[in-house]
Amino acid sequence: MAKRDYYEVLGVNRDVSEDEIKKAYRKLAMQHHPDRNPDNVKAEENFKEAKEAYEVLSDAEKRAAYDRFGHQAMEGMAGGAGGAGFGDAFGDIFSEIFGGGRARSNVYRGADLRYNLEISLEEAARGTETKIRIPTLEACEPCNGTGAKAGTEPSTCPTCQGQGQVRIQQGFFSLQQTCPRCAGTRKVVRDPCTACSGTGRVKKQKTLSVKIPAGVDEGDRIRLTGEGEAGVNGGPPGDLYVVVRLRPHSMFQREENDLHCEMPISFTTAALGGDIEIPTLDGSAKIKIPVETQSGKVFRLRGKGIKGVRTNAYGDLMCHVVVETPVNLTARQKELLLELEAINQEEAGRHNPKAKGWFDKVKEFFEG
Repeated sequence: MAKRDYYEVLGVNRDVSEDEIKKAYRKLAMQHHPDRNPDNVKAEENFKEAKEAYEVLSDAEKRAAYDRFGHQAMEGMAGGAGGAGFGDAFGDIFSEIFGGGRARSNVYRGADLRYNLEISLEEAARGTETKIRIPTLEACEPCNGTGAKAGTEPSTCPTCQGQGQVRIQQGFFSLQQTCPRCAGTRKVVRDPCTACSGTGRVKKQKTLSVKIPAGVDEGDRIRLTGEGEAGVNGGPPGDLYVVVRLRPHSMFQREENDLHCEMPISFTTAALGGDIEIPTLDGSAKIKIPVETQSGKVFRLRGKGIKGVRTNAYGDLMCHVVVETPVNLTARQKELLLELEAINQEEAGRHNPKAKGWFDKVKEFFEG
C-alpha cells in the first residue's frame, strides 16, 4: 500500500517550522500512543505512521531530500531517522504522559515573611526606630542546615546512584523519571539530625530593629533583605516585609500628606469672629475666625501637614469649622435666645439669608 505524504500524516503545511512539526507530532503521539489505546491495532498503526513522518521531517537533511524526491529519497537510508531531535520530542511526550522529567534541584529560596507594624501618626510623620519579634524558620545549627546528624553527611541516593533520575519500563519503552526516594536531590539522609528531625530548619523567635522613615503612610512596606525564612539545603533566605498600619488619631485624619481636623467654635465666635488656637503636629497655631463664619468652612494652614517619603514638600492642615449648638441652657439663656429670634423674625431675610432662600424654595416646590 502506498505511503501517505508525511506532511499529510502530521496535518501540517509543507512550509511549517520545526517547532510546528514537533507540536503536531506530539499531539498525534499522545492521541494514538499504544499505552493509551491497548489492543487498538489502528491506533498503533497511526502512531507508527506519525513516528515515521516525524523522524524524516524533523531532520533538516532528510526533509530536504524528501521535499525534492518524495518517499524514494528515504529508501536506502538506514533506519529512516532517529537522532537527537527525535529523542528530545519523545522525551517531552513521555514526560507529559507518564509524569517523568529531569532531576530537580533541591535548593530552594526561603519564604518571604510579612509583619504588620502599628505606629502612631506622630511616629509616621517624624520617623522612628522600633524592635519587633517574629517567628521564623532558621537553618539548624547542629547540622548546618543539611538535615544530617552532626558528624555525618547526606549520602548518595542508592536508588538513583546520585543521578536524581531512575529509568522505568512502560510497555516496550524505557523512560526516565525523577527518583521517588530522593525526589531528584541525589542525596538521602540516613542518620537525621535530632534537633530538626532531618529537615535542616528549626522554628525560632528573632528580634529585629526596624527603622521607619519619616513620612510613611498606611500600607507602605519596608523590606528587610534576608530576614525571611531560611532557604532549604543551602538556598538563600527570603525577605521580611514590614507593613505599616497607622493607629487612629484622636484629632487628625490623614489624607496622603494633608491632615484634616474638625474645629468646633461657639455660636458667638461664628457670628462675631475671634481668634482661636488649634494644635498641630509641631505645636500650636492661631486662626482668625472672620465675622459671620458658617459651619463647614475650611481653613487651610499651609505646610502644617506631613512631608511624605517621596517628596520634599509638606502637606497642609485643613481645619473644618463646626458651629456648636449650645446645650444645658439656663432660663436666662433661653430668654435671651428667644429675644434674639424675635428680632430676627422682625427683619426676616436680613440676618438669615440662607434660611430665607431655602424656605422660599420649599414654598415654590409645594406650590409648583
